[in-house]
Amino acid sequence: MIISLLGYMGSGKSHVSKNLSKKLNFPLVDLDQKISEEHQQSISEIFQSKGEIYFRKEEKRILDSVLDTENNIILSLGGGTPVYYDNMEIINKKSKSIFLRASVRTLTERVLLQKNSRPLINKLEDNDIPEFIAKHIFERNPYYSKAHFSVDTDAKTAGEISDEIIGLLKIQSSS
Repeated sequence: MIISLLGYMGSGKSHVSKNLSKKLNFPLVDLDQKISEEHQQSISEIFQSKGEIYFRKEEKRILDSVLDTENNIILSLGGGTPVYYDNMEIINKKSKSIFLRASVRTLTERVLLQKNSRPLINKLEDNDIPEFIAKHIFERNPYYSKAHFSVDTDAKTAGEISDEIIGLLKIQSSS
């Protein structure tokens, strides 16, 4: 079984995927990390040197290859991955998709902690970020809402969220 975690930057995908991977003893595949490793550049560097269109094509190619595996994995997706091409349909067809949903306030607090490593927001003023996030979520929600399950992440630990996902999927944890 492939379990795909999706949601906006700061929703907890990386943190929850690590926790869920340990609890289920499923290997973790972080899509952005896999793209970075293959290109030997950070996502920010790929965006800067080759542009977003190139990045999205590579993201699609690598996503398809990961979803074609028969293995049990936890797949942590980039925030924009579900929005492009037919990615959301393929994610739903080949995996169990979980939308990690968080409020604009929570997302803002979390992304401000990592602002410099976030290519979409690193040039924005801090006080413009909540509006930017709200607008982006409005645009992306039609894609995110197609996920098989939604889990609210506000004021929850990665462990609590992982347990909720395990309960929704009715699978046995190895811990």
